[in-house]
Amino acid sequence: IAVTGWTTGDLLNSLRENPPGQTYSFVTLLIGVNNQYQGRSLEEYKTQFTELLNLAISYADNNKDHVFVLSIPDYSVTPFASKSNIKKIAKEIDEFNETNKIISLNEGTHYLDITPISRNAKNDPSLIAADGLHPSAKQYFQWDQLLEPLIQNEIH
Repeated sequence: IAVTGWTTGDLLNSLRENPPGQTYSFVTLLIGVNNQYQGRSLEEYKTQFTELLNLAISYADNNKDHVFVLSIPDYSVTPFASKSNIKKIAKEIDEFNETNKIISLNEGTHYLDITPISRNAKNDPSLIAADGLHPSAKQYFQWDQLLEPLIQNEIH
């Protein structure tokens, strides 16, 4: 449903204008890196993420066990961020992730911390796409290796 570059606010606006007309077997939610990148506040993120998580639960037919939140990957290790304050980026990503983790667990949904995998790109450039910023297919596959057993456990 989301598009590269969107913040939580962008996703909320899109869902308000074009809500899904169905429910899904399971729903994943990974959002927030653009909030951090654009300097949006943590308080705004907290409010909007909570609303998005509640929508995700409704899209999973109100089955919290079928909602899987993924942490925000850390782009501070990418070539794109090489001229930026990488310590500040990593610290803020951690703050946003602490927020989405607390909210997710308090709501009773699954939470998957994929941030360490993204940080492995510091020493493994094959985890970064050709654009120098986004995760590569290899990195997505590693996320999938963690997510798939969680989903399989809930479906069976």
